[in-house]
Amino acid sequence: MTAINSFPDGPNMPMFLRRIKLLVQPLQYVEDFAKTYGDAFTIWGARQENALVYFSHPQALEQIFTADPSHFEVGRGNRILRFLVGDYSLILLDGERHQRQRQLLAPSFHGERMRAYGETICGIAQQVSHEWQIGKPFNIRVSIQEVTLRVILRVVFGLDEGQRLEQLRQLITSLLELIGSPLMSASFFFSFLQTDFGTWSLWGRMLKLRQQIDELIYALIRERRAESGQNRQDILTLMMSAPDDSGQTMSDEELRDELMTLLTAGHETTASALTWAFYWVAYLPEVREQLLGELETLNDRQNPNAIAKLPYLTAVCQETLRIYPIIMSAFFRVVKSPIEIMGYKLPPGTVIAPNIYLAHHREEVYPQPQQFQPERFLERQFSPYEFLPFGGGNRRCIGMAFAMYEMKLVLATILSSFEVSLVHKRSVRPVRRGLTLAAPSGMRMVATPR
Repeated sequence: MTAINSFPDGPNMPMFLRRIKLLVQPLQYVEDFAKTYGDAFTIWGARQENALVYFSHPQALEQIFTADPSHFEVGRGNRILRFLVGDYSLILLDGERHQRQRQLLAPSFHGERMRAYGETICGIAQQVSHEWQIGKPFNIRVSIQEVTLRVILRVVFGLDEGQRLEQLRQLITSLLELIGSPLMSASFFFSFLQTDFGTWSLWGRMLKLRQQIDELIYALIRERRAESGQNRQDILTLMMSAPDDSGQTMSDEELRDELMTLLTAGHETTASALTWAFYWVAYLPEVREQLLGELETLNDRQNPNAIAKLPYLTAVCQETLRIYPIIMSAFFRVVKSPIEIMGYKLPPGTVIAPNIYLAHHREEVYPQPQQFQPERFLERQFSPYEFLPFGGGNRRCIGMAFAMYEMKLVLATILSSFEVSLVHKRSVRPVRRGLTLAAPSGMRMVATPR
């Protein structure tokens, strides 16, 4: 007997209006639907086709993340990112190709290797923060983005100084600012805006910037391949030399796409998370005092590994990622073969959206979920189906440990030297920044020496 397809209830709202709401009120979009329809709801496409089903219950997320990956096609569900990261990105690959790329990248993020980058991260955080003008307001996001970009260029590309570093820094900054602008954000939801009219159009300017970045990246790859006897430890060099099971290494195109993936996923998102962390520490005096008290207990403040082990610092970073996750949903999964999730029998073609934001705001898991309370992470350990800022299953972010490590080191390094306070101390909510959520871009802070 054939199982009857079944879907959760969902909103009966015109697609155009839904997309407008998702664009300008991303949190309210999912909050309102969850209030009305509960743990799961269906967003229908035109003519009641192309079902997109949101899940946020831990049991549903466990079923999705532990299911055989062959049930899903993930690359197809995230093709919107192809324009930026390319066809060979880990994000867009499935099956054996995805597993191969993940195995080739994994050594770059191994614990021992990662810890070797700790001094670099702390040094860059010190450099950027000591460029602040004491008592003069500055844009916290712009400053923190400079930190995370320098870290990526040093750790991933192996660029310390020189013309190429400066060119790449300027181009990447311009590209990501353009992608995060309101009109470009709209283009991800309305495909008619994805039209290249040359530099007269935002899409055309974006493609031009991407081309210029590609030229620099390919030139760097050629230069590295021509080098011999260099004892480099950057991630690009490690990726170039890592063989797969058949002894093959990555092609230039594969290297380019993974570098663009690390640039966008490892720089922009970490900057957003750190901006929120500085906001919460400045906004809540009790959090700042407890965190500074813990930092005072360090015997060796120059030891990155000792910093990364501090429990309250870790809890602050975890709570930052819980309350306003940078990505609202984990990678969409397109059903390839029929699967049952929480009693719903989903046919091939269904798109599954594991929603991180709703999972992080479940009252029974996180009491008073709208309150920033790092202590909750000291009181209990949450399962990977309750706390999932980096996604889950075989698609969990490969740079997760590095991102957490960088967050802790940057936060601790800067707060050990400066008191950073808000110019306007008021409650703020996330705004859309491209495909991510971020603090409002104009947030300004003032630094004074400690």
